[in-house]
Amino acid sequence: MIAETTNAPPPDWQALCEPVQPFLDEVTGQLQAEVEVFDPQIATFVQYALGSQGKQLRPLLVALSGRAAGGLNAEHARAAVIIEMIHLATLVHDDVVDGAEVRRSRPTLAANWGNKVSVLAGDCLFAEALQLAANMPTQSVCGLVARAAKAVCTGEIRQTLQRGNFQLQQAEYFELVGMKTAELFALACALGARLSAADAATDATTEAALREYGQQLGTAYQIYDDCVDVFGAEAIAGKTLGTDLATGKATLPVLLALERADDAEHKAWLAMLKDGEAQAEAIRERLVSDGIPAECREVVAGYITDAKAAVENLPTGSEPLLALTDCLTDQLVALDD
Repeated sequence: MIAETTNAPPPDWQALCEPVQPFLDEVTGQLQAEVEVFDPQIATFVQYALGSQGKQLRPLLVALSGRAAGGLNAEHARAAVIIEMIHLATLVHDDVVDGAEVRRSRPTLAANWGNKVSVLAGDCLFAEALQLAANMPTQSVCGLVARAAKAVCTGEIRQTLQRGNFQLQQAEYFELVGMKTAELFALACALGARLSAADAATDATTEAALREYGQQLGTAYQIYDDCVDVFGAEAIAGKTLGTDLATGKATLPVLLALERADDAEHKAWLAMLKDGEAQAEAIRERLVSDGIPAECREVVAGYITDAKAAVENLPTGSEPLLALTDCLTDQLVALDD
């Protein structure tokens, strides 16, 4: 099972955020100000969606990457707002697709106002994020943001098309993970680097290293989240769980179990997974008894190691990034047997 963690940040999170807290506060303020640009009749929905902001992990990545690449400026805060709006838009859409009723310990937008309003509200958030990106002084930002948004949506569509396909290869699963959560982590780190003033040659090397860091860390984060959906408890996670099993989404715990199964076990697994929602507890118990949480922990740990390796040779500013991986390790790999 998942160790008993909550939505609250881990104990050392505050120390990690403290040096950039004014930046994070500025991002929060700008996000709230964005509500005013929407039609008054839909401002309530936008305000509610923006209220789902969590630990500000993506803005934190922008800040730490920007500092590592030369320092922060006003453009960094705007970039963080753009990324956070895209992230929140994807959450709104994900809750519709998954039929989730709870997000961050409160009803989802869809649970309160229905799927139609939620889909359109998410679309509005996407559109506003792209408009903000188009108005950035650094012209390349818009292209990077648009490509990332396209990748995220493409990954979600491809994963939706694979629902019920428990023959999915692990390589494709990891690819899909990389197109979703990891893409926005990588974007946050890349923009943090690009918007900092430094030598052009150094910029390219640093940006590539930071993008790789974000990609690896984001992959670890999403795999962990997939494990929480199977092994976690809703009261602890603060959101609707079990949606992956209920909708036939093949995630790492199930793929690992199927990979090690012989023919008879494979057929038994497929029979259980076919009725995933009703069989959720039995599936979970069997996965735990087969030692799958420990295998998932090893996979996540490998991605975290790769994230650290990507930035450990940066000239400056790698310490907070390494501390972030250490801070997240307790959350990401808190899978016991």
